Amino acid sequence: MSDTAEAHPITVEVVRNSIVAYANEMANALCKAAYNMMIYEVRDFCCGLIDTQGRMISQNRGGLPIFLADLGIAVEDGIRRYGLDGFKPGDIMIMNHGEVCGQHLNNVVIYAPCFFEGEIVGFAASRAHWVDIGGMRIGFGSTATTEIFAEGIQMRSLKIYEEGKRNETLWQIIHDNIRFPEAALGDMRAQIACCQLGARRYAELLGRYGRATVESCIDRIWEQADQAVRNVVRTIPNGSYTAESMLDNDGRNLEKPIRIKVTITVKDDIFQVDFSEMNEQTAGPLNSGVSGGIAAARVAFKALTSPELDVNEGCFRALDVVIPEGTIVSAKPGAAIGLWSIALPTTIDTILKALAPALPDMVPAAHKGDMGGCSFYGFREDGSRFLLLNIFGGGWGGRPSEDGEDASVSVCQGDVRNSPVELQEIRYPVMVEEHALRDDSGGPGKYRGGLGVNISYRVLVPCKVTINNERTRMPPWGVHGGGDAAHNDAVIEFTSGEKRHVKKGTEIQLQRDDVVHFSTAGGGGYGKPSDRPRDAVANDVAQGYISPEKAKEYYAFTASVAAE
Repeated sequence: MSDTAEAHPITVEVVRNSIVAYANEMANALCKAAYNMMIYEVRDFCCGLIDTQGRMISQNRGGLPIFLADLGIAVEDGIRRYGLDGFKPGDIMIMNHGEVCGQHLNNVVIYAPCFFEGEIVGFAASRAHWVDIGGMRIGFGSTATTEIFAEGIQMRSLKIYEEGKRNETLWQIIHDNIRFPEAALGDMRAQIACCQLGARRYAELLGRYGRATVESCIDRIWEQADQAVRNVVRTIPNGSYTAESMLDNDGRNLEKPIRIKVTITVKDDIFQVDFSEMNEQTAGPLNSGVSGGIAAARVAFKALTSPELDVNEGCFRALDVVIPEGTIVSAKPGAAIGLWSIALPTTIDTILKALAPALPDMVPAAHKGDMGGCSFYGFREDGSRFLLLNIFGGGWGGRPSEDGEDASVSVCQGDVRNSPVELQEIRYPVMVEEHALRDDSGGPGKYRGGLGVNISYRVLVPCKVTINNERTRMPPWGVHGGGDAAHNDAVIEFTSGEKRHVKKGTEIQLQRDDVVHFSTAGGGGYGKPSDRPRDAVANDVAQGYISPEKAKEYYAFTASVAAE
């Protein structure tokens, strides 16, 4: 950025709000133009402005936390390939390469250079979840792949448009190698439009105040964020904190649990997350590239230090991530990474678990701990192909001063939303027979864990379902004497009369009128259950959050006790 004198404070505030407004405007444009519900309803995307060194200028509010400030790595790869002089007005880049991005290939990055007075001054970028990217994987949760080459098309810093002219060969390759080309290419056009909008808005800002002034303001915004974060880190007692937890398995070797182990070292204003003792990468797709581990560290770090600050590069200067190659959050190139995000909620919970003794007034109990959702796919009666994807909520852990939230998505998913039941039933051959809070799912404690949900789908045509439950061996844990929550579960009720509990299953065949019941985990409890006020327990029973049997078991509560 610029080395000019410090900008006027009022100008800094105008620029601060402008760059965030531009990222939010990009997000709104993307939602309005996108073709698939994962974008316009669920909001599985992020948008932002990047400088010419790949650093995050701003990111939209409400984007996925696991996309925190990681658009820059995609842009950096393009800069290395073409050089800044290799970008021209009208260029549009497409990128999802596993070795660079470290995420499942459905998360496609589109970015456009921004020019001002004939010079490149930055980039506008968007990452969004395409419903399909080819390969043998369909939808969420498949454990079938053992290398990335089976997971779809990889595109590394390619120009889908060059100086405004579409690359017809690349366009045709994408069209012919994915299952839902109309939706995917429609989403691509929406991403292109949002990036062109962001680039235009940033150039307008430079035209209003001058490049040197705007870049000086951005430097100041980053410095202020960095200082605010370091002030919080200094309040954490210096020391080394370690915690360990387990995932069920990698989806292939179902008897072998996966170790999540982190060490946090705090020294003055530096916060280090060390992943050196994480489980080695697996043969299945429950891996991510280095960006996965960095994302988990950033989500936990930002939640602790700057939850109210808008995302920019300065938010993470005090964070040091130690992440050797070859772990499940730093897999070597070529590894399957289709389930890249599955380990991240538990990793974040484990980082917080390590800090719970040092920060008892800040750290909650564990939350639902998975990226829960469903994936139904097949053909409608008219022969057209369908793919229903949806996100499920669950319980968050009890907190130092109140109960955990009910029916909320994982910490990795932030402000994403589930698709409305009515829209699912209109668009897909399913009937949603239940979508309700799951009683007795929150862990007991002085502050109860939040409740999971029960969701039941009846399929109206023969189709397949993929189920990928996690954290069934180690349910969301309580802290400071709180109890564990109910874990995730799924049951298929076949018309034949058979009932099957499924933890992980890929391409399970269903027939018309088969019903799939999903029960999501609750959150762990905070504090001793014996310290929970009687009237709070009575209200839980009255509302149906806790059954009378569990109220008696957890809290020694009965109606007669309440009357006294």
